[in-house]
Amino acid sequence: MTDKKPSRLRRAAKTRARIRRQEAVRLTVHRTNQHIYAQVVAADGAKILASASTAEKEVRAQQANGGNKEAAALVGKRIAEKAKAAGVTEVAFDRAGFSYHGRVKALAEAAREGGLKF
Repeated sequence: MTDKKPSRLRRAAKTRARIRRQEAVRLTVHRTNQHIYAQVVAADGAKILASASTAEKEVRAQQANGGNKEAAALVGKRIAEKAKAAGVTEVAFDRAGFSYHGRVKALAEAAREGGLKF
Protein backbone atom coordinates (compact mmCIF):
# COMPACT_ATOMS: atom_id res chain seq x y z
CA MET A 1 0.00 0.00 0.00
CA THR A 2 1.36 3.42 -0.92
CA ASP A 3 1.27 6.38 1.40
CA LYS A 4 -0.30 9.60 0.17
CA LYS A 5 2.02 12.09 1.85
CA PRO A 6 5.39 10.79 0.53
CA SER A 7 3.91 10.60 -2.97
CA ARG A 8 2.64 14.18 -2.73
CA LEU A 9 5.99 15.42 -1.40
CA ARG A 10 7.82 13.67 -4.26
CA ARG A 11 5.57 15.42 -6.79
CA ALA A 12 6.07 18.73 -4.97
CA ALA A 13 9.86 18.37 -5.03
CA LYS A 14 9.88 17.87 -8.80
CA THR A 15 7.72 20.96 -9.33
CA ARG A 16 9.83 23.09 -6.99
CA ALA A 17 13.04 22.02 -8.75
CA ARG A 18 11.59 23.14 -12.08
CA ILE A 19 10.47 26.48 -10.61
CA ARG A 20 13.90 26.97 -9.01
CA ARG A 21 15.57 26.53 -12.42
CA GLN A 22 13.22 29.18 -13.84
CA GLU A 23 14.20 31.56 -11.01
CA ALA A 24 10.58 32.66 -10.73
CA VAL A 25 8.58 34.01 -7.83
CA ARG A 26 6.19 31.24 -6.83
CA LEU A 27 2.68 31.06 -5.49
CA THR A 28 2.57 27.98 -3.29
CA VAL A 29 -0.60 26.38 -1.95
CA HIS A 30 -1.14 24.06 1.00
CA ARG A 31 -4.47 22.35 1.60
CA THR A 32 -5.83 20.68 4.72
CA ASN A 33 -9.31 19.39 5.42
CA GLN A 34 -10.35 22.56 7.22
CA HIS A 35 -8.20 25.31 5.65
CA ILE A 36 -6.26 26.36 2.57
CA TYR A 37 -3.11 28.45 2.70
CA ALA A 38 -1.32 30.43 -0.03
CA GLN A 39 2.07 32.14 0.01
CA VAL A 40 4.02 34.16 -2.54
CA VAL A 41 7.67 33.20 -2.09
CA ALA A 42 10.65 35.16 -3.47
CA ALA A 43 12.62 33.62 -6.35
CA ASP A 44 15.50 32.61 -4.07
CA GLY A 45 13.06 31.04 -1.59
CA ALA A 46 14.39 33.09 1.30
CA LYS A 47 11.48 35.46 1.88
CA ILE A 48 7.68 35.30 2.00
CA LEU A 49 6.36 38.30 0.05
CA ALA A 50 2.64 37.76 0.77
CA SER A 51 0.40 35.22 2.44
CA ALA A 52 -3.30 34.51 2.85
CA SER A 53 -5.35 31.70 4.35
CA THR A 54 -8.79 30.73 5.52
CA ALA A 55 -7.47 30.84 9.09
CA GLU A 56 -7.24 34.66 8.94
CA LYS A 57 -9.78 36.57 10.97
CA GLU A 58 -10.99 38.67 7.99
CA VAL A 59 -11.60 35.57 5.87
CA ARG A 60 -13.41 33.72 8.67
CA ALA A 61 -15.71 36.72 9.07
CA GLN A 62 -16.81 36.36 5.43
CA GLN A 63 -16.70 32.56 5.14
CA ALA A 64 -17.24 30.43 8.23
CA ASN A 65 -16.20 27.13 6.61
CA GLY A 66 -12.61 27.23 5.32
CA GLY A 67 -12.76 23.82 3.66
CA ASN A 68 -14.79 24.64 0.54
CA LYS A 69 -14.25 26.14 -2.92
CA GLU A 70 -15.86 29.48 -2.04
CA ALA A 71 -13.35 30.00 0.77
CA ALA A 72 -10.49 28.97 -1.53
CA ALA A 73 -11.63 31.52 -4.12
CA LEU A 74 -11.69 34.19 -1.42
CA VAL A 75 -8.11 33.32 -0.45
CA GLY A 76 -7.11 33.47 -4.15
CA LYS A 77 -8.46 37.01 -4.43
CA ARG A 78 -6.73 38.08 -1.21
CA ILE A 79 -3.35 36.62 -2.23
CA ALA A 80 -3.59 38.41 -5.59
CA GLU A 81 -4.28 41.72 -3.86
CA LYS A 82 -1.43 41.25 -1.38
CA ALA A 83 1.00 40.15 -4.11
CA LYS A 84 0.19 43.18 -6.25
CA ALA A 85 0.70 45.40 -3.20
CA ALA A 86 4.15 43.79 -2.79
CA GLY A 87 4.93 44.54 -6.45
CA VAL A 88 4.52 41.00 -7.80
CA THR A 89 2.44 40.46 -10.94
CA GLU A 90 3.86 37.25 -12.40
CA VAL A 91 4.29 34.00 -10.47
CA ALA A 92 4.86 30.31 -11.04
CA PHE A 93 2.06 28.21 -9.53
CA ASP A 94 3.29 25.60 -7.05
CA ARG A 95 0.42 23.30 -6.12
CA ALA A 96 2.70 21.38 -3.70
CA GLY A 97 1.86 18.01 -5.20
CA PHE A 98 -1.89 18.47 -4.74
CA SER A 99 -4.16 17.68 -7.66
CA TYR A 100 -5.20 20.71 -9.73
CA HIS A 101 -8.85 20.17 -8.92
CA GLY A 102 -11.47 21.51 -6.53
CA ARG A 103 -10.14 23.98 -3.96
CA VAL A 104 -6.65 24.26 -5.48
CA LYS A 105 -8.15 25.05 -8.88
CA ALA A 106 -10.61 27.56 -7.36
CA LEU A 107 -7.76 29.38 -5.62
CA ALA A 108 -5.67 29.51 -8.81
CA GLU A 109 -8.53 30.81 -10.95
CA ALA A 110 -9.43 33.48 -8.39
CA ALA A 111 -5.78 34.60 -8.24
CA ARG A 112 -5.74 34.90 -12.03
CA GLU A 113 -8.93 36.95 -11.95
CA GLY A 114 -7.32 39.10 -9.24
CA GLY A 115 -4.51 40.04 -11.64
CA LEU A 116 -1.73 37.49 -11.13
CA LYS A 117 -0.19 35.95 -14.25
CA PHE A 118 0.91 32.31 -14.12
